[in-house]
Amino acid sequence: MGGKYSKMDPMDVEVPNIQALLDRDPYLKPYEAEIRRRYGVFKDYLEIIDTNGGGLDSFTQAYKYYGMHVQPDNSIICREWAPKAQALFLTGQFNDWDRSSHPYKQLDFGKWELVLPPTPQGTPLISHLEEVKIVVLTQDNRKEDRLSPYAPYVVEPPKEQGTIYKQLFYNPPENERYIFKNKNPDRPKSLRIYECHVGIATQELGIGTYDNFTDNILPRIVKQGYNVIQVMAIMEHAYYASFGYQVTSFYAASSRYGTPEALKRMVDKAHEYGLTVLLDIVHSHASKNVMDGLNMFDGSESCYFHEGSRGVHSLWDSRLFNYSEYEIMRFLLSNIRWWVDEYRFDGFRFDGCTSILYHSRGVGQGFSGHYDEYFGLNVDTDGIVYVMLANHTVHILNPQAITIAEDVSGMPGTCRPVDEGCLGFDYRLAMAIPDKWIEILKKYKDEDWNLGNIVHTLTNRRWMEPNVAYAESHDQALVGDKTIAFWLMDKEMYTHMSKLSDPSPIIDRGLALHKMIRFITHALGGEAWLNFMGNEFGHPEWLDFPREGNNSSYHYARRQWNLVDDKMLKYEYLNEWDAAMNKAESSYGWLAAAPAYVSLKHEDDKIVVFERSGCLFAFNFHPTKSFVDYKVGVQGEGAFKIVLHSDEKRFGGFDRIDSSVLAHTSSVGYSGRSHSVQLYIPSRTCLCLTNRAD
Repeated sequence: MGGKYSKMDPMDVEVPNIQALLDRDPYLKPYEAEIRRRYGVFKDYLEIIDTNGGGLDSFTQAYKYYGMHVQPDNSIICREWAPKAQALFLTGQFNDWDRSSHPYKQLDFGKWELVLPPTPQGTPLISHLEEVKIVVLTQDNRKEDRLSPYAPYVVEPPKEQGTIYKQLFYNPPENERYIFKNKNPDRPKSLRIYECHVGIATQELGIGTYDNFTDNILPRIVKQGYNVIQVMAIMEHAYYASFGYQVTSFYAASSRYGTPEALKRMVDKAHEYGLTVLLDIVHSHASKNVMDGLNMFDGSESCYFHEGSRGVHSLWDSRLFNYSEYEIMRFLLSNIRWWVDEYRFDGFRFDGCTSILYHSRGVGQGFSGHYDEYFGLNVDTDGIVYVMLANHTVHILNPQAITIAEDVSGMPGTCRPVDEGCLGFDYRLAMAIPDKWIEILKKYKDEDWNLGNIVHTLTNRRWMEPNVAYAESHDQALVGDKTIAFWLMDKEMYTHMSKLSDPSPIIDRGLALHKMIRFITHALGGEAWLNFMGNEFGHPEWLDFPREGNNSSYHYARRQWNLVDDKMLKYEYLNEWDAAMNKAESSYGWLAAAPAYVSLKHEDDKIVVFERSGCLFAFNFHPTKSFVDYKVGVQGEGAFKIVLHSDEKRFGGFDRIDSSVLAHTSSVGYSGRSHSVQLYIPSRTCLCLTNRAD
C-alpha cells in the first residue's frame, strides 16, 4: 500500500505515544523504525478510508449498503461486491426460481445493484423468510449459486434437501422485532470470564437454543460470580463440529440455536444481569465452502482471499483473507460494527491472531521470544494493520469495549494502545499456562513438580500488557484430549464421585489439586480469569460433536448439569470452590491489581507463597506433608485472617484449618519481606489471607 506516510522515512512518521513504549521497554529501541513504519501504513489506510470511504463511521457501515434492504416505500435494494463476475442475478421463491429474470446492474469498482419495486399492493416483493439465492455468471460462463456475504440469516436445510445452507430473506414485522431494554454494562475492573457455547449448554441430546441459554444458563453463570461471558460459535458455520471456527456466513447469527431476535434477547438479558458479553469473532480465516460460504463468491479464488498458497491455511484447510484489499477490509470492519450495533456485544475475543500477524501463519514455528521474530520479514504488515484498524474501530464505537487476542507468539505491544504504535488489544490469552498444566499432569509425579517452573509460567508476561489466565482451554475438553479433572481422576469419576461411596485416594487427590491448580492460576496468572463451561465443576468425559465417526451422536456434545445439581455428588464441591474464588476476587480485586510478589518457592516442601492486592496466598502442593507454624514473609503488619481455604468441608476438604484463628505478624522479616507470619498449611491445600480492614 502506498501513501504519504509509507513513502516517508519511517523515523519521520509521528507516533503520538511511542516514547512511552520505548521508555517502558528499551529493548524495543532498535526496532523503532519498524514500529513507526507500521503506524505509517495504518495512518495511510485511515486516510484512504477518510478520502474514499467517507470516514470510518461510514466505512464501517457497509452492512447498510450491501445485502438486501427494504426501503421506506417497500422496494428492496440489493447490492453485492463481485469484481470478477460477468453478471449477477437474484432468484428465489419470489420469481419461481427463474435464474435470469432479475439481473443486477453493474456499478463501478466491482459493485452490483438490483432494485425490486414493491408489489401492486405496496408490500415488499420478497416476503419474510422466503428463500433467495444469488446467481453468479463466472468468467468461464458458468452460472453458480451463492449466498450473499452480508446475509443476516441462513438456515440448515432439511436432510432430504442436502447440506447446503439456505439464505432466507430476513424482514420480520415490527411487532416481532426484539427491542433492547437494558444498557450495556460498564467495563468491569476485573474480568472473570465464562467461556460458553450455546449449542452444548443443554443437557438434552440435541442442540441447545438461545432461549435455553437465556433462561437456564445465564442464572448459573451469575451465581458462580462471573461478570463476563465469552460466547463461541455464534457466527454461522455450516459444519457444527468445527466448534464455530469454520465460518461460512459472517453476518449471520447461527440459526441452529434460534432466530436473531432470540440472540438479541439473550444478550439483553445478560446485560440485565450486569454481564459483559464478548463475541468470539473469527477474522483470521474462513471456511472453504463455496455454495454457502465466501469462497469463490464471484467465481474467482481472489474475491475475498489471497490467490494461491498465500490464501490457504495448510493446517486448518481454510481460506485466508487479503487484508490489503479495500472492500475486504470494509467487509471485516463492518462485520465488527454489525455485531456491536445489531446485537449490542461489548467486545470481542479475536481468534487465531498468530495466523493474521505472520506470513508463516504460525505453522511449524516456535517463538523463542527474540525480538527479531516480531519485527522481521515473517511479519505480515497487512495483518498487523488490519488488527490495528480493528481495535481502533472497536474502541471508537465503544471506549469501554474489550478486545482479547488469541496469539501464541507474544508479540511486544499486543496489549498496548495503537497510538503507541502497537496492536491495541486490551488483553491477550496466556496460552502457555494451560499447556504447562497438561504437560505436568501427563509427565510428572506430584513429588517431582517443579514449582519454580510453574511460577515462571504463571508470571511470565510483559509488563503492563494484561493477560487472561486460564488453567485449561476448550480444546482440551475435545475428544482426543482430557480436561484437568479427567487427567486427575479419569475412570474413578464413574465410580467414586458419590458422597456415599467408599473413600478414594484418587478422587481426594483429584479434588484437592483441581482446586489448587485453578486457584493459583486465578490469583497469580494474569489480569483476568477465564473458565470454559463445565470445567468449574470438573465436567467428566470429553466434548465430541456429532459427526460421521460417532454416528452423529449428541451424547458428548452437551453439559451434564444434573451432575452438579445432585447434592449427593462431589461435583458440587468443585462448583462451590469456583464460586468462592470468584466471590473472593470480587471482594479483593487481585485481577485488577499489579502482578503478585512471589516471596517463596520451596521445592522440597512444595510451598508457594505470594502477595497480591493486600492478600497473602499460600499453597502446599506436597502430597503428604502438612506444616505447622510455617514461616512466610509478608509486607506490612497486623493480624491476617483467612478469607478462603480449600480444605473446607463444603469444598470437599478435610476441615483441618480453623478459619477463626488469626495469624499475627512478627517484626522479624523473612523471604525479603519486612514482616513474617506463621501458618498451618496442610498437605494439598491453599489459603488466602488478608490484613485489610475491609
